[in-house]
Amino acid sequence: MEFLIVPLFALLASLLTFFSGFGLGTLLMPVLAVFFSIPEAILLTAVVHLLNNIFKLALVAKNINRNILLSFGLSAMLGSWIGSQILAHWAPNQILLQYSFGGISAEITTLKIGIALLMIFFTLFDIVPALKNIEFKKEYILPGGFISGFFGGLTGHQGALRSAFLVRFSLAKEVFIATGTAIACCIDFIRVPVYLLNSELLFSEEQIILLGITTLAAFSGAFWGSKLLQKTTMKGVKNAVTILLFSIALLLGAGIL
Repeated sequence: MEFLIVPLFALLASLLTFFSGFGLGTLLMPVLAVFFSIPEAILLTAVVHLLNNIFKLALVAKNINRNILLSFGLSAMLGSWIGSQILAHWAPNQILLQYSFGGISAEITTLKIGIALLMIFFTLFDIVPALKNIEFKKEYILPGGFISGFFGGLTGHQGALRSAFLVRFSLAKEVFIATGTAIACCIDFIRVPVYLLNSELLFSEEQIILLGITTLAAFSGAFWGSKLLQKTTMKGVKNAVTILLFSIALLLGAGIL
């Protein structure tokens, strides 16, 4: 069953992620966790995320804003290394509540609450009229990159916070997508090796096959996303970011993701 459900979910999530800049890892990991242990699900998700970002980068690399990539990306890499080291050696992730609802098991933790609150905070900039026209200044790039990379390394939730910052810089949709993808690659290049070096897990033959099929499905989603790019507007991209930010924040805060 996992050979059908997981790749299909990866394809749809990758298509959606192409425009919003986040969501693949956040949505894919809980699906993999249904079939594998949490450590295995995190590792499999991280590898698919990295490979898919490399593929997306090949599609959109010409539109990268190099100044933002250099400043935001370097601070994100530092944050990613620190976050992934904490995850590997000391993860302060206290469980606050566990419950089941409609056959779904949920777990509310301190990290999930913290990330959810940050995501809701940034969502307010596109919901509250008085905040809609505020643009972040250049001095916010470095802390924005560090925060995105840190939580990316610590929990894998890097894209939502990254997009929340980048969407405020009045970038063209092509530049927003390309620059976000390049920064995601920077974060993944740091965190995935740390995960692998500190993991005692070895991929089974079944997991390797599933990994390959899921990665190809994610590639397909990214490819069709690139074909649909010209039919979208930056307003549509911003709306997608806002809706996803708020939705994922609620699901995280409730312990479902």
